[in-house]
Amino acid sequence: MLGEEELIKLFPDFKDLVQPSGIDLELDKIYIQKSPGSLIDNEKTLPEIEELPGDIYTLKPHTAYLASIRRKIKIPKGYTMLYLPRSTLLRSFISVQTAVGDPGFYGTLMFMIYNHGEYEYKIKSGDRIAQAVVYPVKGSGEYNGSYQEVEE
Repeated sequence: MLGEEELIKLFPDFKDLVQPSGIDLELDKIYIQKSPGSLIDNEKTLPEIEELPGDIYTLKPHTAYLASIRRKIKIPKGYTMLYLPRSTLLRSFISVQTAVGDPGFYGTLMFMIYNHGEYEYKIKSGDRIAQAVVYPVKGSGEYNGSYQEVEE
């Protein structure tokens, strides 16, 4: 795992969000599912999603949402990211479901947020919802999947 100094060198655009063990990730938008999806024989059909209005979101109990992260991320070749939820969310019965960030990925991160509680939970765009922890990876290739965006 990398510390603050190395994280700032590798991710200068996130300097203001670097913590002792990782990079805080800020919520951008929240989406709800509007259609079914599937994964059969590695053919993916993603569900349609609809952005919730406003910048303060009310998460209903026992409901899943997609959350986009505010800044696009570029993971350098030779590194991977693991994403962990912020403890304040966990203490509020809110989970953040994530996947691995592969070397060479560039784009918008999308996580699933689920309200496990019995009550509504409010969250605002710009709030920190997860932390990216970065690890070196030897002998790896680069991500070339369907979620890769073109660098600007």
